[in-house]
Amino acid sequence: MKAVVITAFGEADVLRVESRGRPTISESQVLIGVKAAGINRPDVFQRKGHYPAPPDVVQDIPGLEVAGVVMEVGAEVSRWAEGDEICCLIAGAGYAEFVAVEADCCLPIPKGLSFAEAASLPETIFTVWDNVFRRGALKRGEHLLVHGGSGGIGSTAIQLAKACGAQVSATSGSAEKCAYCASLGADRVINYKEEDFAELLQATGVDVILDSIAGDYFEKNVSLLQPDGRLVHINAMKGKQVSLDILKLMQKRLILTGSTLRSRDLAFKAQLTREVQEFIWPLVGGAFKPQVYKTFPYTEAAEAHQLLENGDFLGKLVLLF
Repeated sequence: MKAVVITAFGEADVLRVESRGRPTISESQVLIGVKAAGINRPDVFQRKGHYPAPPDVVQDIPGLEVAGVVMEVGAEVSRWAEGDEICCLIAGAGYAEFVAVEADCCLPIPKGLSFAEAASLPETIFTVWDNVFRRGALKRGEHLLVHGGSGGIGSTAIQLAKACGAQVSATSGSAEKCAYCASLGADRVINYKEEDFAELLQATGVDVILDSIAGDYFEKNVSLLQPDGRLVHINAMKGKQVSLDILKLMQKRLILTGSTLRSRDLAFKAQLTREVQEFIWPLVGGAFKPQVYKTFPYTEAAEAHQLLENGDFLGKLVLLF
């Protein structure tokens, strides 16, 4: 098979197409003939040597979500059959023509969606479901603040929070991106390059914050949270070392949490898959619409990574096979 391989740690041009052996499946897995693979920031971190795959996963092929057709089925698998069209959250190796995946982490492609749209869903939806709704416990009528609202995670969080009856504020870095967040349903959008989100939202406060920035955002986030508020971290792009006023934490009864998804065990991911199919999958195509900004042939993976890094896009980027 053909695969997009990290030939060395570095800039986007280290991604090259190489021939690799077709993977074999275990009794609990299915083999997917990949039609599309979502592109995510962890793929960039892996390419630069900062986010290695788990030990049991191919180390030099990135890719955390795929959509395609079932080609082979393991002996213990009863849910899927050859020819089924599915998408899946995986721990790596998605930038390839074939990938072996755990059957319990697969979902049927929602009716009417293309392979590219389906491939854009698992990583972002699983991340938002786990962090905003499970860890952040967002409820109807509460106020969610999403930092980086125009990206894959942000656009997913805005739509799902609005679909569940929450008020949503978002930050983004240009007029175009702010308008995009508003088009997805955000009630208030703040251009962080022109205005201070903490000052603008101080009067109302927020109940839950989904943050991938950290650094100097941390203290502002803590100051904005209402009593019993929840701050959920999924990245730390402006720095992982922060200062916390413990007294403020105690007085406001705040919950500070965060998570990474890739390293979690199969049982956890299978449980997330079941919950996503039950609670989120019925919204897909209706209240929630996939946000694919651009697709690339897999031979242009380096160009796709360059676009991801410069940030001049809205929603998700996807590779086609």
